[in-house]
Amino acid sequence: MNKKLLHTPEGVRDIYGKEYATKLYVETKLHDMIERYGYEDIQTPSFEFFDIFSKDIGTTPSKDLYKFFDKDGDTIVLRSDFTPSIARCAAKYFMDEQDPIRFCYMGNTFSSTSSLQGKLSEVTQIGVELINDDSVQADAEMISLVVESLKNTGLDKFQISIGHVDFFRGLCEEAGLDADTEDELRDYISGKNYFAAENLLRIRKVTEPYQSNLLKMTDVFGNLESLKACKEWVKNKVSLSAIERLEAIYEVLKLYGVESQVTFDLGLLSQYDYYTGIVFKAYTYGIGDAIVKGGRYNHLLQKFGKDAAAIGFVVVVDDMMEALKRQKVDLPIEESKKILTYNVQNYKEQLKAAICYRSKGMAVELIPER
Repeated sequence: MNKKLLHTPEGVRDIYGKEYATKLYVETKLHDMIERYGYEDIQTPSFEFFDIFSKDIGTTPSKDLYKFFDKDGDTIVLRSDFTPSIARCAAKYFMDEQDPIRFCYMGNTFSSTSSLQGKLSEVTQIGVELINDDSVQADAEMISLVVESLKNTGLDKFQISIGHVDFFRGLCEEAGLDADTEDELRDYISGKNYFAAENLLRIRKVTEPYQSNLLKMTDVFGNLESLKACKEWVKNKVSLSAIERLEAIYEVLKLYGVESQVTFDLGLLSQYDYYTGIVFKAYTYGIGDAIVKGGRYNHLLQKFGKDAAAIGFVVVVDDMMEALKRQKVDLPIEESKKILTYNVQNYKEQLKAAICYRSKGMAVELIPER
């Protein structure tokens, strides 16, 4: 037998037994809370036309997509990001809808990164999208839902960092940066790589005070006071408006009673270009990457013909499971299956008992005696 047949490709794995029971539990607890906020389930295909995830959309880079051809010769890709798929679906079926639309979904995403660094190529995500609502209240609802959903799984040691992409864009516009420089600087700022950012701005001959202001972004994080302090040196209207939006969101979060779980990070930026407002991530102990990622994308649906504001987030279920495991969170997952053994003589009797138990909602396994 070819032993290679027993192994999975790099970046994917099998899940079974108690681990899979844990995954189902986590998914159920997340979904239960999402339902309480009024979100309805939607399912989109696991693969889409390539254009749904093109550079023009601003999502996953082409080199990181799993691509293949269909029978008509069209380029098809496995879903790498739920948001463009939901945006396409909303534009197709809810083009004329003006009232807020609340979607929730769950499924796997696929990313063919060259350097996995221990990360999976296929992960399960559960998320929500709120469409047709550009309000501060909608932003706060997202953050509150993240907090309550994570707590509902039993996780309580986590923090949500909130930023706003317009703060960065306002500073870049003020400094006169071109698009390529802005994209490169975004990566450095997001990675808190001060020296690389400084070197880039020096090469591009960005003058003062614009260079210093952009570099300050790597160190602007903390509580509400850190936002207020920025007003002393920020002069452009776009960045100031971003700060005011975050302050307004915080006031609503206080009404929800979740403000203690929130910090602000104006250097928090996303790899996805479609974000237009707040961006946020949830971090917890034992996991190097964010377990929740989200933000506002008011222009994405325009790519599909619908002019509508939107905001959403995804929870990476696989990382949630790892966090719960490393933090030794005791989940109430119990073995509820009843075992009945049988032989030739008592099979009818045991089968009758099994049918009776199952009619009462119990799980029963019939096993032949050895």
